[in-house]
Amino acid sequence: MPRAVVIGGGIGGLTAAIALRQAGWDVSVCERAPELREVGAGLTLWTNAVKVLRRFGVGPAVEAVSHPITRSEVRSWRGRVINAIDFGRLNDRLGAPTIGIHRADLQATLADALGRDRLRLGAEFVGYEQDAAGVTTRFADGRTERGDVLIGADGLKSAVRRQLLGDEPLRYAGYTAWRGVGVIDRPEVPLGVTLLAMGRGSQVGTLPIGKGRTYWFATANVPAGGDGPGDHKADLLRRFGDWWPVVPAVIAATPPEAIIRNDILDRPPVRRWTDGRVALLGDAAHPTTPNMGQGACQAVESAAVLARHLAGAADLPAALAAYAESRFARTAMITNRSWTYGKVFVLESGWACWLRDRLSGLLGGLAVRDTEKLIGAEV
Repeated sequence: MPRAVVIGGGIGGLTAAIALRQAGWDVSVCERAPELREVGAGLTLWTNAVKVLRRFGVGPAVEAVSHPITRSEVRSWRGRVINAIDFGRLNDRLGAPTIGIHRADLQATLADALGRDRLRLGAEFVGYEQDAAGVTTRFADGRTERGDVLIGADGLKSAVRRQLLGDEPLRYAGYTAWRGVGVIDRPEVPLGVTLLAMGRGSQVGTLPIGKGRTYWFATANVPAGGDGPGDHKADLLRRFGDWWPVVPAVIAATPPEAIIRNDILDRPPVRRWTDGRVALLGDAAHPTTPNMGQGACQAVESAAVLARHLAGAADLPAALAAYAESRFARTAMITNRSWTYGKVFVLESGWACWLRDRLSGLLGGLAVRDTEKLIGAEV
C-alpha cells in the first residue's frame, strides 16, 4: 500500500488524508500544534465543498454541526439592502446547501472521520529529502517519517513551501480584520442569513455557524502590523458604533476574549506547487484573501483532485504535477478575484463608494449567475 505523509492538520490536510485513504493509501497527518484546540473563527462552506465532503461520506457529520445559509445580503453601512441572493432556491438547484460552520467544529469532525490515531500532534516539520524510492520528512524532535509522497498542507506560512520555493514575501491586502464568535440572541441578527455591510474603508460581515453562535468580522484600512492583543472590543465599538444596529449589536454581544485581530495576507498565484514527490495543498499552494469565502472550499476541492490523480498512479511525480496543473487556473482566478473584490469592498472615497453600491445593486442578477457558476462547478 502506498504511503503519504501530510504536513498540517487543518482543513486541507485532514480532507486530503481522508480522500487518500479512500483511494487506497496509508496516511499519517503531522501537525505542529500539541493539541487540536478551538481556535480560529467561522467560515463558509459553499455548495462546491459540501458536495465533495458528501462524496467522502463526511458531509452529514459536518452539516450536523453547522447552520444552513438561506439568504445572503449586501447592505450599506446604514443598513440599506444593495442586493441579495436566495440561497434556499439556489441550493435546491445545485443539490447541496451552503453552510456556516466554526473552523474548530469542522476540524474536529474531519479528524474523527479520518481517525485520531492517524494524527501525530506536536510534530514540527523542519525539512525533507527525497530519492527515487520516496521522501523522508524530518521533525524538530529528531524523528522522521518515510513515505512515497509528502503533501505540504501547512498553511499560509508553510515550511514545506519555503523549502520548495524559497523565501517569498507575503502580500498585505491593505486592511486588517477583527473576528469574533458569540451567542448573539438579538432581534437585529436574523438566523440563516449571511450579511455584508460596506462602508468607507471598512466592511463588516456576519455568518450563523450553528449552536446558536454567530461569527462576524470587521475590517479597516490601516498599516500592516495589527496582529496581537489589545482592547479590540472598545476600539471596534468606537469605529462601528454608529453603523446599522446589527453591527454594534454583534460586537457588543461578543466577549472581549473571543475577539481576535489579524492582518489580511495572501500570495500572488504561482504555478510551481510540486518538487518530485512533494506537493503543496490548500493555503500552502493557493492562499487567498477571504473576500469570496472560498479558502477552505478550494482546499477541499484540491484534496479531492489530489487523491484522484494519485489513485493507482504508477508515476507519482507525474501524478502530482498533473494535480497541480489541473488546479492552477481555478485557484488563481479565485485568488485574483478575491483580491480585487477586497479592494472594492474597502474603497474610501465617497463618490467611489456611492458608485460601488449603485453598480452592486444594478448588477445583482449577474452576481447571482456568477455565484451559481462558481459554486456549481464539479471537481
